Amino acid sequence: MTQDALAPSGSFQAEFAANGYVLLKQFYDPEQDIAPIQEDIRAIIALLCEKYGVDAPTATSWEAMTEAYPALIAKNRAWGGDVYDAIKQVPAFMQLVANKRNAALFAALRPGSQPGIAANGYGIRIDNPGEEKYRAQWHQEFPGQLRSLDGIVFWTPLVPVTPDMGPVQIAEGSHAEGIVPVYVDDAGADKTGAYALHLDRAEERLQRYPQVAPLTQPGDLVLMDFLTLHQSGFNVSKIPRWSIQYRYFNFAEPTGIRIGWKGSFAAGVKFEDVLPELLVAREDAA
Repeated sequence: MTQDALAPSGSFQAEFAANGYVLLKQFYDPEQDIAPIQEDIRAIIALLCEKYGVDAPTATSWEAMTEAYPALIAKNRAWGGDVYDAIKQVPAFMQLVANKRNAALFAALRPGSQPGIAANGYGIRIDNPGEEKYRAQWHQEFPGQLRSLDGIVFWTPLVPVTPDMGPVQIAEGSHAEGIVPVYVDDAGADKTGAYALHLDRAEERLQRYPQVAPLTQPGDLVLMDFLTLHQSGFNVSKIPRWSIQYRYFNFAEPTGIRIGWKGSFAAGVKFEDVLPELLVAREDAA
């Protein structure tokens, strides 16, 4: 089977090129691709509930993710970190990240590219209701990830995402901005690393583009260009929003070659040490 045969059919390439993102409904098989990840998460949460003596239901993945996990962090927020670190190491998740259809999809969107998976650029987000510290405000992926200017975010949910859960918000067509300089500010919420990055003149830039917030089901896939402006929505529901993110990049892109495909925060590197021209002073970023 060829790489092209593994990619979906239709006009998704033109839509992605114009809008900087595309939603592919049921790109993954919920039972074959997603359910094993959900089950592994259930098992890990059950082990941690037993370890820490938290009495919460874990018979199903839904119970574990929407009841037991909140019970764990209600008793000790740091235990949520145990879950976060563990679940990105399960085989079912890694198999999804390295699924051969992903590389075929990247190649279909970037003809002539040499696809790579951004090391440390993959994980499972758990966005808890009302928790601002770890919410990603409007940003481009490139400063926080680097690797290559020609990159694509793969975003897929582990639970059905409803409007009150804060679906990812996307500024349609904003990849046309090119690279946007950033400044660092903890936003009064003790944000650090990539969470503390803010776009230069964000409000002015965002006014130029319509904003969309796709509602998704497990199996759906949202793809975003590394330069598309987007942010995590505000979760005002009563349950966490669970989602998977990983990033593919093009080894053959000139900026990536120039910087040796170095990573940013996730790789323990500050982007300004690699591309200092991306950083602007706070007073200049009004």
